[in-house]
Amino acid sequence: MKYGLIAGNGRFPILALDAARQLGHEVVAIAIREEASPEVERVAARTHWISLGQLSRLIEIFKKEGITEVIMAGQVKHAKIFSSIRPDWRLLKLLTSLRERNTDALIGGVVKILEEEGIRLLDSTTLLKPLLAVEGAMTRRKPNDDEERDIAYGRRIANTLAGLDVGQSVAISERACVAVEAMEGTDAMLRRAASLVDGRRLTLVKASRRRRRLLFDVPVTGLGTIDVMRETGTTALAVDAGRTLLLDRDQMLARADEAGIVIAGFAPQE
Repeated sequence: MKYGLIAGNGRFPILALDAARQLGHEVVAIAIREEASPEVERVAARTHWISLGQLSRLIEIFKKEGITEVIMAGQVKHAKIFSSIRPDWRLLKLLTSLRERNTDALIGGVVKILEEEGIRLLDSTTLLKPLLAVEGAMTRRKPNDDEERDIAYGRRIANTLAGLDVGQSVAISERACVAVEAMEGTDAMLRRAASLVDGRRLTLVKASRRRRRLLFDVPVTGLGTIDVMRETGTTALAVDAGRTLLLDRDQMLARADEAGIVIAGFAPQE
């Protein structure tokens, strides 16, 4: 099979490209200059570099490469989407047509334009199904009673926020919402929460947006998350099973076990 992969930042694009190569797929990477790692070139069949805002160039590359199926992998920082874009004429036309200036609306508009050009966006986890979270505790330790109460409360808050396109994560302490993720990202949100609780334990809850398919903005967590959890006194992480990627999964769970951190998956709430 031949795929196109739009590469943002982090390990997600690299792991997806590695998996594709092992499965014998040819994947052409379109790497976002402001976000993607140069390592993309090592694992992709071919790599084209574009800047944020070059929608016409993106379509031109897909047409030239004969690509009709595309995967989005890796984050583009939300703040950059609306502050760093220098739109070409096609993207400018899309931006002026949007009723809401949020990530869902923007990328949803891009998806529609791609589909009009005969280019179909696939589930972002197509090549990485083994890395998806499963239900139950994935670490040796299970949540204790206090953590379970914080998780239950946090999942209600996180799901509401995800449905409103505010963010995917919340930090909870003693059944109070200490911090909500917005454009700053999970790590900055946890550090902000830790500054507010005076050494008390935190629980991190991540929720996926209510979509039938994980076309983009898939919740992702990895080794860096565990390091920040240790730094901030966050003892538990709750995620949506089947809809959250655990990058470098085995190493991540081992590092969590070393730190006594719980990672647990729960059935997504629709």
